[in-house]
Amino acid sequence: MVRTVADSPKVHKKRLREKRTISQMVAIFCKDHHDAAVCEKLAYCGEVVCPECLFLDTYAVKRTDQCRTMEAKTTCEACGNHCFSPEQRAAIREVMRYAGSRMLKRHPIAAIRHLTKR
Repeated sequence: MVRTVADSPKVHKKRLREKRTISQMVAIFCKDHHDAAVCEKLAYCGEVVCPECLFLDTYAVKRTDQCRTMEAKTTCEACGNHCFSPEQRAAIREVMRYAGSRMLKRHPIAAIRHLTKR
């Protein structure tokens, strides 16, 4: 699906940041849970991930790209319009639970921005 309405510069920047942050979380989860030998694909953030995590990364980035409420969005949980399928929502929730605290060490600025929703 192609976005028909262009984002304002502020929303565009927020959307790019959200995509990079979720991709970084997927990469952290993958690095700690999957064999490095199968991690040969590049995630949106530029880090290597396994094919399974690449699918989740691509899915999350696509859904973030298509989010209709990005301008006023705080968190996906608080949004009335759930973009993720139940299966993918469970997977991304697991990734975020694991990688959230580890983001402070690996990507501190992204983690703080994500927590403050800036």
